[in-house]
Amino acid sequence: MRTHRRRLSGAVAVAAAFALALTGCASGGGGEDAERVYVRAIGDDPMGLNGQLVSGATPTMFSGQIMDTLVRMSDQYELNPGLATEWELSEDGLELDLTLREGVSWHDGEPFTAEDVKFNLEEIIALQSFGAPLAERIDSTEVTGEHSVTVHLTEPYGPLLETLAVQFMIPKHVYEDTEYVTNEANMAPIGTGPLMFDSYDSGEQIVLVKNPDYWEGEVQVDRVVYPIMADPNSRATALFEGEVDQAEIAVSQQERVSGEDDLALMETGAFTQLVSMMFNAKSEYLSDPDVRRAVFAAMDRDEIVDTALSGIGEPANGFFPDALEWAQDEDIDFDRDFPRDVDAINRTLDEAGFPRDADGTRFTLTVQYIAELTDAAATAEMAQSMLGEVGIELELVASAGAVFTENVYTKGDFDIAFLRSTVGADPSIGITRWYACNEEKAAAANPSGICDDVIDEAAAGAVTAPDRETRAEHFRDLQQRANELMIYAPLAWFNGAFPTVNQSEWQGQLEPQQTTNRMPWLTMSQAD
Repeated sequence: MRTHRRRLSGAVAVAAAFALALTGCASGGGGEDAERVYVRAIGDDPMGLNGQLVSGATPTMFSGQIMDTLVRMSDQYELNPGLATEWELSEDGLELDLTLREGVSWHDGEPFTAEDVKFNLEEIIALQSFGAPLAERIDSTEVTGEHSVTVHLTEPYGPLLETLAVQFMIPKHVYEDTEYVTNEANMAPIGTGPLMFDSYDSGEQIVLVKNPDYWEGEVQVDRVVYPIMADPNSRATALFEGEVDQAEIAVSQQERVSGEDDLALMETGAFTQLVSMMFNAKSEYLSDPDVRRAVFAAMDRDEIVDTALSGIGEPANGFFPDALEWAQDEDIDFDRDFPRDVDAINRTLDEAGFPRDADGTRFTLTVQYIAELTDAAATAEMAQSMLGEVGIELELVASAGAVFTENVYTKGDFDIAFLRSTVGADPSIGITRWYACNEEKAAAANPSGICDDVIDEAAAGAVTAPDRETRAEHFRDLQQRANELMIYAPLAWFNGAFPTVNQSEWQGQLEPQQTTNRMPWLTMSQAD
């Protein structure tokens, strides 16, 4: 059986910080009692480890290993029991009865109880972006037994269970009577999940250890080390050499991944991601929806997937991915509605009052994207030539995430923006925010400047309808109007930003799970 020290013996060209992270937790000797260590490289220090109170992909990833949710949801949107073993929603959608799992303990040994659930639903979920709309509709949470809770709502909430599936439960006895957001436990979380927090050395590593009393079964790793490796090339080298078991690498590296048996891009474990195109409808050049539709049609989605995204993913042909088939509008067809017919696009722009000048240029648009998102950056670069064919020049502006947020969402200082994001657990808490009115200029929401009654009514109807059939009707109305307005649209469904794994040391890493953001810690095994 492999030991952690044995892993070091083959290290080649790995960053010094990574070597320090490994040697600091190396075990001695081999044999059956050797410590079973899994290593996943991450790119930066996280802003927090509690994804319930700190937003971001990295805090959510850590919470997925340390914490549990009441309801689980797979990457195919299937609901499964979590800390709640059963649930029943009343016919009027106003009462949700939850039966809680017995025999569950927090990592500090305290029992998980109905009081913890009441505390989270009444105090904590309001502080999470996806939980806040549900919190507004909770009238009260009633503890009906040692292991049962009834949630009383003021009105039906369509994505009720889906929202619960992305709410990590935190312990009442640790957070009660404290400042929740600044509680020190956010950097050393206590959960009920398969892994427990052990240590965090800023700039070097984060270490989690096995929960020996995990309620779901025996955890097959003893220790998980997350070395902090800022350089993407170092991460890729470490992954290819087998010095780490998992890392996020540039999509341009996937050609090598596909050619080696031990390497694989994860295709499950997270909700669908996408590369999208956003329009500023207040722009002097993009105020006409016909112009926005023409600009979108000029984007060759097939070529973007093949080149900018290295063939990872598939061109979008509608506003919702296939995983959300129940909510898709079958009448939406991007290939039919937005063909890349250069002559037709040129006529539309001519008729809109934007003729070419002497050098063939109609106008210049400012394009914003986040520099770190190489997929979005490559898409923006390809857009220059694609839109150049129809006389539109682009000024590309790459920036850090915080600057992008200020320029696009707060200031509206853009014409077009490209972004990689995730679809989320439900259209009402993931997709519709890009279309619904955003007068408050909230981040990661519709930056177009347009508030449309049809879209807002459809989005609101989908929220308050308790059944999927009615919700789907509202989503179809939203998609039809979005097709007309063209303020935001996916260019490609994409999983190239998912982690890549090296399977030479650990088998079973790709096994699908009942919940997102969690590795198969109960079933993985070390290679012989």
